[in-house]
Amino acid sequence: MEIEVKADGRRARGDESRALVLHEAVNLASVVGLHGLTFGSLALRTGRSKAGIQILFSNKEKLQLETVAFARGMFADAVIRPALSTQRGLPRLKKLFGNWIRYATEPLFEGGCFMVANLAEIDSLRGPLHDALFADHASWISVLAGEIRFAVEAQEILDTDPEVAAFAVDAILCATNTSVRAGDANAIARARRALDIFLVPVGV
Repeated sequence: MEIEVKADGRRARGDESRALVLHEAVNLASVVGLHGLTFGSLALRTGRSKAGIQILFSNKEKLQLETVAFARGMFADAVIRPALSTQRGLPRLKKLFGNWIRYATEPLFEGGCFMVANLAEIDSLRGPLHDALFADHASWISVLAGEIRFAVEAQEILDTDPEVAAFAVDAILCATNTSVRAGDANAIARARRALDIFLVPVGV
């Protein structure tokens, strides 16, 4: 029993260390990109040894993949999950848009939207990192398309192709993130006006 308790304690400390390092990793990768993420740079940010961080993640690709997964969870907690308690259709779409704007402007990650910061860097590559990042992006667009489809079928908003609308909404949000990072004071106001195009109630 004593051996099990000690093992559990080590596991808990390891999980805590991993979470602390990953929190720094997502912030660093949002600024310098996933390829700029190294054991050395994380050692400097966390005050931990390079060797100690490498023990946690084995190799750079594993570190990158776990960073993507950690960012995925943070994004879901900030943008998607808080909207799930809101009524489906137009109210939930408005909540999702509002959550995303807050996520990018506060911002959740040091360098703004994690996906926007990394998609362009990874898009020409192939492999697990490319697949993980683009699967997350596709999942987000699928969430948008599903909610738009529900609002259209409920006749809450004007008829539109959900997949095309979701693609356009995502493009607006990505452009908004870039403008915000560039210091454009009017970016959010323009984004809200652009997003309203997809939220026109039936009969208006």
